[in-house]
Amino acid sequence: MQVLSTPLAPIVMLLASNVFMTFAWYGHLKFKGAALWTVVLASWGIAFFEYCIAVPANRYGHAFYSAAELKTIQEVVTLLVFAVFSYAYLGEPLGWNHAIGFALIALGAFFVFQKW
Repeated sequence: MQVLSTPLAPIVMLLASNVFMTFAWYGHLKFKGAALWTVVLASWGIAFFEYCIAVPANRYGHAFYSAAELKTIQEVVTLLVFAVFSYAYLGEPLGWNHAIGFALIALGAFFVFQKW
């Protein structure tokens, strides 16, 4: 368990959990012909694995980060994963407006981690 006792471990775990959650929430958009109940059940199945990673990430991460910091890490990771997913999987381009919006969120994250 020594690997989990580093501040980087929860971030890596949140990254992994976010990949699952992004597929759970948005992966079905490529399958518009599938019945809604089918994609809901598939999304729940994928989300189960996300929770199996995210809950321990937050539990272990709380030894290093406050709850607000963990949530902020989660949101920044979510944006990074989503940007890659949106472009690579859905084929949707990201524009300058997205970059500015994401940068402003990153700026907010910067302030959360300050100890002023």
